[in-house]
Amino acid sequence: MSPAVVVLLLLAGLSEAAGRILPMVARRPGGSRSHAVVLLLPGAVVEGTAFALWPLTAWTLAGVVRPVPDAAALTWTPGLVAPLLLAAVLAFPLLGPLLHLLLFVKVGAGLVGPLAATTGLGWWAAAGCVAVAGAGLGAAIEAVRRLVARPVTA
Repeated sequence: MSPAVVVLLLLAGLSEAAGRILPMVARRPGGSRSHAVVLLLPGAVVEGTAFALWPLTAWTLAGVVRPVPDAAALTWTPGLVAPLLLAAVLAFPLLGPLLHLLLFVKVGAGLVGPLAATTGLGWWAAAGCVAVAGAGLGAAIEAVRRLVARPVTA
């Protein structure tokens, strides 16, 4: 993964974490900026890691559906990550959840073509792998968020 892609993934993770954490901290009486930063930085790493794992997870699922010949795993390119960064910016509540979802669908559709090409799956099978991988990672992140939110809000 190139350094530019890593930076873009971390920025997307930071933006996604800010969209999730800052409204929670703003609603809390007595919330401090330092507390928000302490929550924001690990959240950015977790979100960025989930974004980075999306193509690899989809490629692994495709290998389960149909054994993949010795081919390089699907990875992010700057062109594929840029819409993801925009989607993360729009993660702020009430700023456009539908647009946010549509951009994630667009990013996922961008992953389908390279996945289908490298694995030999059809477009629909590759789309299913990308969708299941994205939904699984999203559910895992939501579970982590809820586990962390319990002690933080107590």
